[in-house]
Amino acid sequence: TDRKKLHTAPVGQVFRLRPFHVLLATGGGYAGYKKYEDYKLEQLEKRGIEVPVKLASEWEVALYKSVPTRLLSRAWGRLNQVELPTWLRKPVYSLYIWTFGVNMKEAAVEDLHHYRNLSEFFRRKLKPQVRPVCCLHSVISPSDGKILNFGQVKNCEVEQVKGVTYSLESFLGPRICTEELHFSQAPPGNSFQRQLVTKEGNELYHCVIYLAPGDYHCFHSPTDWRVSHRRHFPGSLMSVNPGVARWIKELFCHNERVVLTGDWKHGFFSLTAVGATNVGSIRIYFDQDLHTNSPSYSKGSYNDFSFISNNNKEGIPMRKGEHLGEFNLGSTIVLIFEAPKDFKFHLKAGQKIRFGEALGSL
Repeated sequence: TDRKKLHTAPVGQVFRLRPFHVLLATGGGYAGYKKYEDYKLEQLEKRGIEVPVKLASEWEVALYKSVPTRLLSRAWGRLNQVELPTWLRKPVYSLYIWTFGVNMKEAAVEDLHHYRNLSEFFRRKLKPQVRPVCCLHSVISPSDGKILNFGQVKNCEVEQVKGVTYSLESFLGPRICTEELHFSQAPPGNSFQRQLVTKEGNELYHCVIYLAPGDYHCFHSPTDWRVSHRRHFPGSLMSVNPGVARWIKELFCHNERVVLTGDWKHGFFSLTAVGATNVGSIRIYFDQDLHTNSPSYSKGSYNDFSFISNNNKEGIPMRKGEHLGEFNLGSTIVLIFEAPKDFKFHLKAGQKIRFGEALGSL
C-alpha cells in the first residue's frame, strides 16, 4: 500500500536514435577496435615478429572519415582553453604526465600551477640547455619524436611507414610558380619529382617524424633556408600514430596539413606539418594569416600564400634551430628536400629523436 508509482516513458522516446548518434557510435567503436589491433601489432613487433602490411579498404577509410574528427578537434581545442582552478591543475597535469611519460625536468617552468590551462601545458617551452643544436651536421631534427621513415624519394612515391606509400604530387600539390621557388625549367612531360630538383646530380630525400602526445610540441627550423611559400590543405583529422599510418595508404594526403616550401644551399627544401585528431590547430609563428581546422571546409581544396613580395624578395630566412611553429597536441613533421647524392642520414627507422639532434649531412 505504501509503494510508490513508477512512471515509465514509451520505449520510442527513451531510445530515440538519431543518424548522428548511430554514426558516432559506429565510427567510435570501430576506431576503438583498430586501436586494439594496433596494440597487438606493436606487441608482435617488440617480439621481433615481422607483421605483413594490411591496408584499409575504401569502405574502412570512408567509415573512419565519417567520424566528425574536425568537430571533435575544435571542441577539444575549446576545452584546452578553459582555465583550470589552481587546486585542480596539479592532479590533471600529473595524470597526463604519468600517462604519456612527460619529462617535466626539461620544462622551462616545472611548477604545474604555472600553466593556466591544458593548451599552455601542451605548448610548454624547454630549458635552452636540454636541446643543444648540432652544429656539425647540415640537417637536424626539427622536433622531438619517432622516426617513421627516411631515405630517397623514388618513382614519385614517398613511404609514410615501411611498405605504405603516398604520392609526392598529391602531398605537396601542383607546382608553385618557378619565380618563387626557383624550380628547374623542366619540360612538362618530366615527372613531378624531377621538376623539384634544381641542380644536376642531386636527388630528392624525405624524412617522417611522428610526435607523440607526450613529446615537446613545438617544432624548429631543421637547417638554414628561406621559406618562400605556404600551402594549406584543409582535410580530415585522422590519427597519424604509426599503427594507423601502416593501415591507411596516403594517410598524410587525406589529413589537413601546412606545406612550407623554399630553398636551401643545395636547392629545394620543404617542411610539412600534418594535422591529426585533436591537433586541428597548427601554428606557424611568422604566418599570422594561417587559420587551420576552420568550420568552412571544402574537400580537395587548398589555399596558397607567398612570402615573396615587391618589398621582400628573399622570403622568410630561417636559421637552423630557430622556432618555427607548434602543434596543440602532437602530430607529424615531413621533410622533403633536395641534396647531392652523397647526402647520408644518421638514423634508424623507429628510433626516438629529439629536437637539435642530427638527421643527416654531406
